[in-house]
Amino acid sequence: MGELRIRIIVAAACLLVCCPISRTAAFIRPHTFNTPKAAAVAKKLTKSTKSKKGTRIHTKVHFYRTSTLSLSRKPKYAPRSVPRKSTRHSHNVIKYPLTTESSMKLIEDSNTLVFIVDIKANKRQIKSAVKDLYQIESDKVNTLITPRGMKKAYVRLSKDYDALDVANRVGVI
Repeated sequence: MGELRIRIIVAAACLLVCCPISRTAAFIRPHTFNTPKAAAVAKKLTKSTKSKKGTRIHTKVHFYRTSTLSLSRKPKYAPRSVPRKSTRHSHNVIKYPLTTESSMKLIEDSNTLVFIVDIKANKRQIKSAVKDLYQIESDKVNTLITPRGMKKAYVRLSKDYDALDVANRVGVI
């Protein structure tokens, strides 16, 4: 009720002018008002709420329908009550070292250890797991999936480490 009275005061204080071009009524604000409330309401009424849009520059000759607005999701509840635990721990990544004759030859000749690893583990995870479990730096990791469906990792050790010493420490030999 009070705001309506203020608007009536402002309407009485302002001159109502009709614009001949757009045929819309506009308030012209006199310089002074008796009350600050009336001045505030007059300021709100005379301010334009709509801003003029700039013209769009068309770069194509064909018109394409604009894509629909994609809003961010606002879920009412969490999708999972408890967050999932990461299964990619070092002990889960490396299953066991291989002790076949061919892997022994690789240990002796090319400073490389051979491990059977988790099928979903990637090379970075294998490299960090070897560093974590055996405290050794590796230069590169090559992987392959065996015909039996297991993943085999060839871990080439850096020049600082000797694969024979590491194999003895790990218990491969």
